[in-house]
Amino acid sequence: MQEGAPVAGRIRRGAPGMPLEMDDPDADDESRPAKREAPRGKWWRPAGKTGRIILAFSVLLVLGGVTFLGVTLRNYLSRDARFRIAGAANIQATGLTQVSRAEMLPVFGEDIGRNVFFVPLNERRKQLEQIPWVERATVMRVLPDQIRVALVERQPVAFTRVGQQIGLVDADGVLLSMPAAAMAQHHFSFPVITGIDSGDPATSRKARMAVYGRLMSELDSSGQRLSQQISEIDLTDSEDARVLMPEQGNDILAHFGQDHFLERYQRYQAHIAEWRQQYPNLAAVDLRYDQQVVLQMASGKQASQPAPGADGSQPAASASTTANGKPPAGTPDPNAKPQPDKSPAANKTAKSHADHDKKKRAEQRHTALNEHDKTPGPLAGRAG
Repeated sequence: MQEGAPVAGRIRRGAPGMPLEMDDPDADDESRPAKREAPRGKWWRPAGKTGRIILAFSVLLVLGGVTFLGVTLRNYLSRDARFRIAGAANIQATGLTQVSRAEMLPVFGEDIGRNVFFVPLNERRKQLEQIPWVERATVMRVLPDQIRVALVERQPVAFTRVGQQIGLVDADGVLLSMPAAAMAQHHFSFPVITGIDSGDPATSRKARMAVYGRLMSELDSSGQRLSQQISEIDLTDSEDARVLMPEQGNDILAHFGQDHFLERYQRYQAHIAEWRQQYPNLAAVDLRYDQQVVLQMASGKQASQPAPGADGSQPAASASTTANGKPPAGTPDPNAKPQPDKSPAANKTAKSHADHDKKKRAEQRHTALNEHDKTPGPLAGRAG
Protein backbone atom coordinates (compact mmCIF):
# COMPACT_ATOMS: atom_id res chain seq x y z
CA MET A 1 0.00 0.00 0.00
CA GLN A 2 1.19 3.48 -0.82
CA GLU A 3 1.05 6.02 1.99
CA GLY A 4 -0.73 9.15 0.89
CA ALA A 5 0.16 12.71 1.81
CA PRO A 6 -1.49 13.99 5.03
CA VAL A 7 -4.34 16.42 4.78
CA ALA A 8 -3.48 20.01 5.65
CA GLY A 9 -4.24 20.81 9.27
CA ARG A 10 -3.85 17.20 10.44
CA ILE A 11 -0.80 15.32 11.77
CA ARG A 12 -0.25 11.71 11.06
CA ARG A 13 0.58 9.67 14.10
CA GLY A 14 2.15 6.26 13.85
CA ALA A 15 2.15 5.25 17.48
CA PRO A 16 0.08 2.24 18.39
CA GLY A 17 -3.36 3.03 19.73
CA MET A 18 -3.29 6.54 18.31
CA PRO A 19 -5.46 7.66 15.40
CA LEU A 20 -3.73 8.01 12.15
CA GLU A 21 -4.89 11.63 11.87
CA MET A 22 -5.83 14.28 14.47
CA ASP A 23 -6.40 18.02 14.53
CA ASP A 24 -3.32 20.17 14.54
CA PRO A 25 -3.86 23.09 16.96
CA ASP A 26 -1.19 25.14 15.22
CA ALA A 27 -2.76 24.77 11.77
CA ASP A 28 -4.69 27.65 10.12
CA ASP A 29 -8.47 27.48 10.82
CA GLU A 30 -9.30 29.05 7.50
CA SER A 31 -8.36 25.87 5.75
CA ARG A 32 -11.08 23.98 7.58
CA PRO A 33 -14.37 23.59 5.74
CA ALA A 34 -17.21 25.67 7.40
CA LYS A 35 -20.27 23.88 8.61
CA ARG A 36 -23.49 25.24 7.08
CA GLU A 37 -26.72 25.39 9.10
CA ALA A 38 -30.08 25.23 7.48
CA PRO A 39 -32.06 28.59 7.78
CA ARG A 40 -34.78 28.57 10.39
CA GLY A 41 -38.06 30.35 9.72
CA LYS A 42 -39.91 32.49 12.30
CA TRP A 43 -42.38 30.68 14.50
CA TRP A 44 -45.31 32.75 13.28
CA ARG A 45 -44.46 32.23 9.60
CA PRO A 46 -44.77 28.55 8.82
CA ALA A 47 -42.68 27.41 5.85
CA GLY A 48 -45.32 25.06 4.51
CA LYS A 49 -48.66 25.93 2.95
CA THR A 50 -50.56 23.75 5.39
CA GLY A 51 -49.05 25.57 8.36
CA ARG A 52 -50.03 28.94 6.93
CA ILE A 53 -53.63 27.84 6.45
CA ILE A 54 -53.82 26.57 10.01
CA LEU A 55 -52.35 29.83 11.34
CA ALA A 56 -54.81 32.01 9.37
CA PHE A 57 -57.73 29.93 10.55
CA SER A 58 -56.58 30.25 14.17
CA VAL A 59 -56.32 34.04 13.89
CA LEU A 60 -59.80 34.33 12.41
CA LEU A 61 -61.17 32.09 15.12
CA VAL A 62 -59.66 34.26 17.89
CA LEU A 63 -60.87 37.54 16.33
CA GLY A 64 -64.35 36.14 15.87
CA GLY A 65 -64.46 35.00 19.47
CA VAL A 66 -63.36 38.40 20.80
CA THR A 67 -65.92 40.19 18.61
CA PHE A 68 -68.69 37.90 19.72
CA LEU A 69 -67.85 38.42 23.38
CA GLY A 70 -67.72 42.21 22.91
CA VAL A 71 -71.11 42.36 21.20
CA THR A 72 -72.65 40.05 23.78
CA LEU A 73 -71.28 42.14 26.65
CA ARG A 74 -72.44 45.40 25.07
CA ASN A 75 -75.95 44.07 24.55
CA TYR A 76 -76.00 42.83 28.10
CA LEU A 77 -74.90 46.15 29.58
CA SER A 78 -77.23 48.23 27.39
CA ARG A 79 -80.36 46.10 27.90
CA ASP A 80 -80.03 45.02 31.48
CA ALA A 81 -82.44 46.98 33.67
CA ARG A 82 -79.91 47.13 36.49
CA PHE A 83 -77.90 49.77 34.54
CA ARG A 84 -80.80 52.16 33.93
CA ILE A 85 -81.18 55.46 35.81
CA ALA A 86 -84.54 55.02 37.47
CA GLY A 87 -85.07 58.57 38.74
CA ALA A 88 -83.63 61.76 40.22
CA ALA A 89 -82.56 59.87 43.35
CA ASN A 90 -79.92 58.11 41.24
CA ILE A 91 -78.18 61.46 40.59
CA GLN A 92 -75.99 62.38 43.56
CA ALA A 93 -74.36 65.81 43.94
CA THR A 94 -71.82 67.37 46.31
CA GLY A 95 -70.70 70.97 46.74
CA LEU A 96 -74.19 72.45 46.57
CA THR A 97 -74.35 75.69 48.56
CA GLN A 98 -75.77 78.43 46.39
CA VAL A 99 -76.90 76.06 43.62
CA SER A 100 -79.94 73.98 44.55
CA ARG A 101 -80.86 70.53 43.27
CA ALA A 102 -83.84 72.12 41.53
CA GLU A 103 -81.39 74.14 39.40
CA MET A 104 -79.09 71.18 38.75
CA LEU A 105 -81.53 68.36 37.95
CA PRO A 106 -82.94 69.83 34.68
CA VAL A 107 -79.51 69.27 33.15
CA PHE A 108 -80.05 65.50 33.54
CA GLY A 109 -83.71 65.51 32.52
CA GLU A 110 -83.04 63.52 29.33
CA ASP A 111 -81.09 60.86 31.21
CA ILE A 112 -83.90 59.60 33.43
CA GLY A 113 -84.66 56.08 32.20
CA ARG A 114 -81.51 55.99 30.08
CA ASN A 115 -78.74 53.43 30.43
CA VAL A 116 -75.95 54.80 32.59
CA PHE A 117 -73.35 53.99 29.90
CA PHE A 118 -75.12 56.19 27.34
CA VAL A 119 -75.08 59.40 29.42
CA PRO A 120 -72.80 61.97 27.66
CA LEU A 121 -70.69 63.02 30.65
CA ASN A 122 -68.68 65.71 28.90
CA GLU A 123 -71.80 67.40 27.53
CA ARG A 124 -73.46 67.34 30.96
CA ARG A 125 -70.36 68.89 32.52
CA LYS A 126 -70.47 71.81 30.07
CA GLN A 127 -74.18 72.33 30.74
CA LEU A 128 -73.59 72.46 34.49
CA GLU A 129 -70.86 75.06 34.05
CA GLN A 130 -73.35 77.30 32.26
CA ILE A 131 -75.11 77.86 35.61
CA PRO A 132 -73.78 81.26 36.83
CA TRP A 133 -72.83 80.05 40.31
CA VAL A 134 -70.92 76.98 39.02
CA GLU A 135 -67.22 77.51 38.39
CA ARG A 136 -66.21 73.87 37.72
CA ALA A 137 -68.12 70.59 37.54
CA THR A 138 -67.13 66.93 37.51
CA VAL A 139 -69.55 64.22 36.31
CA MET A 140 -68.87 60.50 36.86
CA ARG A 141 -70.64 57.15 36.36
CA VAL A 142 -71.06 55.00 39.43
CA LEU A 143 -72.13 51.46 38.58
CA PRO A 144 -74.60 50.06 38.33
CA ASP A 145 -77.09 52.93 37.95
CA GLN A 146 -75.90 56.24 39.43
CA ILE A 147 -74.43 59.56 38.26
CA ARG A 148 -72.25 61.48 40.70
CA VAL A 149 -71.72 65.25 40.35
CA ALA A 150 -69.12 67.35 42.18
CA LEU A 151 -69.51 71.15 41.92
CA VAL A 152 -67.12 73.97 42.77
CA GLU A 153 -69.11 77.16 43.21
CA ARG A 154 -67.96 80.70 42.51
CA GLN A 155 -66.92 82.95 45.38
CA PRO A 156 -68.23 86.54 45.32
CA VAL A 157 -65.67 89.29 45.93
CA ALA A 158 -67.77 92.46 45.63
CA PHE A 159 -71.27 93.88 45.39
CA THR A 160 -72.42 95.23 42.05
CA ARG A 161 -74.98 97.87 41.27
CA VAL A 162 -76.63 97.96 37.86
CA GLY A 163 -79.34 100.60 37.89
CA GLN A 164 -81.31 99.95 41.07
CA GLN A 165 -80.35 96.26 41.26
CA ILE A 166 -77.77 95.06 43.80
CA GLY A 167 -75.97 91.80 43.11
CA LEU A 168 -72.64 90.05 43.50
CA VAL A 169 -69.67 89.46 41.22
CA ASP A 170 -66.72 87.06 41.38
CA ALA A 171 -63.07 87.59 40.44
CA ASP A 172 -63.74 86.64 36.79
CA GLY A 173 -66.46 89.27 36.37
CA VAL A 174 -69.35 86.78 36.43
CA LEU A 175 -72.48 88.44 37.81
CA LEU A 176 -74.21 86.44 40.55
CA SER A 177 -77.75 86.97 41.80
CA MET A 178 -78.81 86.43 45.40
CA PRO A 179 -81.84 87.57 47.38
CA ALA A 180 -81.26 90.43 49.81
CA ALA A 181 -82.21 88.24 52.77
CA ALA A 182 -79.58 85.67 51.78
CA MET A 183 -76.95 88.42 51.47
CA ALA A 184 -77.72 89.56 55.01
CA GLN A 185 -77.40 86.00 56.30
CA HIS A 186 -73.94 85.59 54.75
CA HIS A 187 -72.71 88.86 56.33
CA PHE A 188 -70.81 89.88 53.22
CA SER A 189 -68.54 92.91 53.64
CA PHE A 190 -67.54 94.09 50.17
CA PRO A 191 -67.23 97.41 48.37
CA VAL A 192 -69.88 98.26 45.80
CA ILE A 193 -68.64 98.11 42.20
CA THR A 194 -70.20 100.04 39.32
CA GLY A 195 -69.26 99.82 35.66
CA ILE A 196 -69.78 96.02 35.43
CA ASP A 197 -72.71 95.25 33.15
CA SER A 198 -74.04 91.89 32.00
CA GLY A 199 -74.09 93.18 28.42
CA ASP A 200 -70.31 93.69 28.40
CA PRO A 201 -68.09 90.96 26.92
CA ALA A 202 -66.76 88.46 29.43
CA THR A 203 -63.16 89.47 28.65
CA SER A 204 -63.96 93.12 29.39
CA ARG A 205 -65.57 92.30 32.72
CA LYS A 206 -62.65 90.05 33.66
CA ALA A 207 -60.12 92.81 32.86
CA ARG A 208 -61.98 95.29 35.06
CA MET A 209 -62.16 92.82 37.92
CA ALA A 210 -58.41 92.21 37.57
CA VAL A 211 -57.87 95.92 38.35
CA TYR A 212 -60.16 95.55 41.37
CA GLY A 213 -58.22 92.49 42.54
CA ARG A 214 -54.87 94.29 42.33
CA LEU A 215 -56.30 97.30 44.17
CA MET A 216 -57.62 95.23 47.09
CA SER A 217 -54.49 93.08 47.24
CA GLU A 218 -52.11 96.07 47.42
CA LEU A 219 -54.17 97.88 50.04
CA ASP A 220 -54.14 94.80 52.27
CA SER A 221 -50.50 93.88 51.63
CA SER A 222 -49.31 95.83 54.68
CA GLY A 223 -51.63 93.87 56.99
CA GLN A 224 -53.67 96.94 57.96
CA ARG A 225 -56.80 95.93 55.99
CA LEU A 226 -56.96 99.31 54.29
CA SER A 227 -59.52 97.97 51.83
CA GLN A 228 -62.12 98.17 54.61
CA GLN A 229 -62.02 101.97 54.20
CA ILE A 230 -63.26 101.79 50.61
CA SER A 231 -66.97 102.39 50.02
CA GLU A 232 -67.50 102.21 46.26
CA ILE A 233 -65.37 101.65 43.16
CA ASP A 234 -66.23 102.75 39.64
CA LEU A 235 -64.62 100.45 37.05
CA THR A 236 -66.20 101.97 33.97
CA ASP A 237 -62.70 102.81 32.74
CA SER A 238 -60.49 99.72 33.08
CA GLU A 239 -57.41 101.98 33.21
CA ASP A 240 -58.67 104.11 36.09
CA ALA A 241 -60.10 102.74 39.34
CA ARG A 242 -62.21 105.57 40.72
CA VAL A 243 -62.70 104.98 44.44
CA LEU A 244 -65.37 106.68 46.52
CA MET A 245 -63.78 107.52 49.88
CA PRO A 246 -66.12 108.40 52.78
CA GLU A 247 -65.01 111.64 54.42
CA GLN A 248 -67.23 112.97 57.24
CA GLY A 249 -70.48 112.52 55.36
CA ASN A 250 -69.17 113.88 52.04
CA ASP A 251 -67.71 111.19 49.80
CA ILE A 252 -64.55 112.08 47.86
CA LEU A 253 -63.94 110.47 44.47
CA ALA A 254 -60.27 109.44 44.24
CA HIS A 255 -58.69 108.46 40.91
CA PHE A 256 -56.18 105.67 41.59
CA GLY A 257 -55.39 104.71 37.98
CA GLN A 258 -54.38 101.10 37.35
CA ASP A 259 -51.22 100.68 39.43
CA HIS A 260 -49.30 101.98 42.48
CA PHE A 261 -52.49 101.76 44.51
CA LEU A 262 -50.92 101.60 47.98
CA GLU A 263 -48.60 104.54 47.30
CA ARG A 264 -51.46 106.70 46.02
CA TYR A 265 -53.72 105.69 48.89
CA GLN A 266 -51.07 106.72 51.42
CA ARG A 267 -50.59 110.03 49.61
CA TYR A 268 -54.34 110.62 49.75
CA GLN A 269 -54.55 109.89 53.48
CA ALA A 270 -51.56 112.12 54.23
CA HIS A 271 -53.04 115.22 52.54
CA ILE A 272 -56.83 114.83 52.52
CA ALA A 273 -57.32 116.78 55.76
CA GLU A 274 -55.26 119.67 54.38
CA TRP A 275 -57.10 119.63 51.06
CA ARG A 276 -60.51 119.58 52.70
CA GLN A 277 -59.56 122.47 54.96
CA GLN A 278 -58.31 124.54 52.04
CA TYR A 279 -61.17 123.52 49.71
CA PRO A 280 -64.41 122.82 51.66
CA ASN A 281 -66.24 121.95 48.43
CA LEU A 282 -63.69 119.33 47.37
CA ALA A 283 -65.38 116.51 45.42
CA ALA A 284 -62.62 114.60 43.58
CA VAL A 285 -58.88 113.99 43.80
CA ASP A 286 -56.85 112.73 40.84
CA LEU A 287 -53.77 110.88 42.16
CA ARG A 288 -52.50 109.42 38.90
CA TYR A 289 -49.78 112.02 38.27
CA ASP A 290 -46.35 111.94 39.83
CA GLN A 291 -45.70 115.68 40.04
CA GLN A 292 -49.10 117.00 41.07
CA VAL A 293 -52.55 116.13 42.33
CA VAL A 294 -55.54 117.53 40.45
CA LEU A 295 -58.38 118.61 42.72
CA GLN A 296 -61.97 119.10 41.58
CA MET A 297 -64.68 121.02 43.37
CA ALA A 298 -68.34 120.05 43.69
CA SER A 299 -69.26 122.85 41.29
CA GLY A 300 -67.14 121.22 38.57
CA LYS A 301 -64.19 123.62 38.85
CA GLN A 302 -60.68 122.24 38.80
CA ALA A 303 -58.02 123.06 41.38
CA SER A 304 -56.26 125.16 38.73
CA GLN A 305 -58.92 127.72 39.45
CA PRO A 306 -58.74 128.84 43.13
CA ALA A 307 -61.81 127.83 45.11
CA PRO A 308 -63.51 130.34 47.49
CA GLY A 309 -62.28 130.23 51.09
CA ALA A 310 -64.44 130.00 54.18
CA ASP A 311 -64.86 133.78 54.40
CA GLY A 312 -65.70 134.19 50.74
CA SER A 313 -62.28 135.55 49.81
CA GLN A 314 -60.26 134.06 46.99
CA PRO A 315 -57.03 132.41 48.23
CA ALA A 316 -53.93 133.31 46.31
CA ALA A 317 -52.28 130.59 44.28
CA SER A 318 -48.94 129.32 45.55
CA ALA A 319 -45.93 130.46 43.59
CA SER A 320 -43.85 127.40 44.36
CA THR A 321 -43.45 124.96 41.49
CA THR A 322 -41.48 121.84 40.75
CA ALA A 323 -38.45 121.61 38.51
CA ASN A 324 -40.54 121.02 35.40
CA GLY A 325 -42.81 123.99 36.09
CA LYS A 326 -45.68 122.00 37.62
CA PRO A 327 -47.06 122.79 41.08
CA PRO A 328 -46.37 120.33 43.89
CA ALA A 329 -49.01 117.91 45.22
CA GLY A 330 -52.13 119.65 46.41
CA THR A 331 -51.12 123.11 45.11
CA PRO A 332 -53.34 124.75 42.46
CA ASP A 333 -51.74 126.27 39.40
CA PRO A 334 -53.80 129.16 37.96
CA ASN A 335 -51.99 129.15 34.62
CA ALA A 336 -51.96 125.43 33.86
CA LYS A 337 -54.77 123.22 32.67
CA PRO A 338 -55.19 119.90 34.47
CA GLN A 339 -53.93 117.82 31.54
CA PRO A 340 -50.37 116.78 32.42
CA ASP A 341 -50.88 113.36 30.88
CA LYS A 342 -51.42 113.08 27.13
CA SER A 343 -52.68 109.51 27.29
CA PRO A 344 -56.25 108.76 26.13
CA ALA A 345 -57.17 107.57 29.65
CA ALA A 346 -56.17 110.92 31.18
CA ASN A 347 -58.08 112.91 28.53
CA LYS A 348 -61.15 110.75 29.00
CA THR A 349 -61.01 111.19 32.79
CA ALA A 350 -60.51 114.94 32.57
CA LYS A 351 -63.54 115.20 30.32
CA SER A 352 -65.66 113.09 32.65
CA HIS A 353 -64.87 115.37 35.59
CA ALA A 354 -67.09 118.10 34.16
CA ASP A 355 -70.00 115.73 33.40
CA HIS A 356 -70.77 114.31 36.84
CA ASP A 357 -71.94 115.84 40.06
CA LYS A 358 -70.20 113.84 42.78
CA LYS A 359 -72.52 114.72 45.63
CA LYS A 360 -75.59 113.77 43.64
CA ARG A 361 -73.87 110.50 42.74
CA ALA A 362 -73.30 109.67 46.42
CA GLU A 363 -76.92 110.45 47.30
CA GLN A 364 -78.18 108.18 44.53
CA ARG A 365 -75.91 105.39 45.75
CA HIS A 366 -77.27 105.58 49.30
CA THR A 367 -80.85 105.75 48.01
CA ALA A 368 -80.37 102.65 45.83
CA LEU A 369 -78.91 100.63 48.67
CA ASN A 370 -81.66 101.67 51.10
CA GLU A 371 -84.42 100.81 48.62
CA HIS A 372 -82.89 97.40 47.94
CA ASP A 373 -82.67 96.31 51.57
CA LYS A 374 -84.62 98.27 54.17
CA THR A 375 -83.19 96.27 57.05
CA PRO A 376 -79.75 97.32 58.33
CA GLY A 377 -77.06 94.84 57.48
CA PRO A 378 -73.39 94.52 56.55
CA LEU A 379 -74.07 95.70 52.99
CA ALA A 380 -75.44 99.06 54.03
CA GLY A 381 -72.74 99.48 56.67
CA ARG A 382 -69.83 98.85 54.29
CA ALA A 383 -71.25 100.77 51.39
CA GLY A 384 -72.08 103.87 53.38
